[in-house]
Amino acid sequence: MFYNNPFSGLSEIVSPIAIQAFAILMIGLVIVGTLIDIIHKKNVKYFFNNAKKAKKNAKIELTTTQRTSVILKTVAHDIATTAELGRGKRRVAHVLGMYGTIIFWVTSALLIFSFPTAGSSTPSSITVMWHAGAIITCLGGYWFWLFLRVDVLAEAHPWYRIIKADLFVLALLACATFGLAWSYTQHSGMTGISYLFLVLYIVSNLVLFGGVYWSKFAHMFYKPGAAIQKNLAEADGSRDNLPPPAEAPQQFGLGIKREQPKHY
Repeated sequence: MFYNNPFSGLSEIVSPIAIQAFAILMIGLVIVGTLIDIIHKKNVKYFFNNAKKAKKNAKIELTTTQRTSVILKTVAHDIATTAELGRGKRRVAHVLGMYGTIIFWVTSALLIFSFPTAGSSTPSSITVMWHAGAIITCLGGYWFWLFLRVDVLAEAHPWYRIIKADLFVLALLACATFGLAWSYTQHSGMTGISYLFLVLYIVSNLVLFGGVYWSKFAHMFYKPGAAIQKNLAEADGSRDNLPPPAEAPQQFGLGIKREQPKHY
């Protein structure tokens, strides 16, 4: 199964051009959904207005070298390792989901556009990474969904409670899960079931990429920018227009050993 390229197998019944067109359509849906999100929610407008205000309050003017250094450190520390989540299980689950998704999407593009036909000799390293990316995505996503969500453990809601904000993670998990099931059943010769999982895989992709406006999909674009702006503001002294931190009050413990939060 891990050496199977499900997209080349699909090319026996569907034109490779149609498969590639579907992938391009998904990219287009992300672009359109993000633009609508920007226009309607005005997140980017607020971001730039806040950055302008912060620049006026800057205590020092950063050089190009200093700004570049701050940006690179932010990318390497805050973004690449999701450092803002601390050292707990939530961060591990997020990193698994993030890198699993990146691997899954990048290898999907390689399989679809570079090795689209049954006659293509697909390198085993790419097919293995495609399956591994889907599995890692499932590990991080299901771990988060079933055990680590704040509203489940901290607020005692059932794990199956679904709100609009959950659309992104659920659609992503559906894509990875149905993709793996499709590949396995196709490789095992279970034609009828493989077609079922293929349809579910297509539908989950449509929901994931077509639901950008209603889900948290766009946060993967906003969060890096916000992290960079925050660190630049701290470096130039503007602090994103926030007041300086007050001295922490003295802690007077009562000798009570409190339980650590389980969702972190």
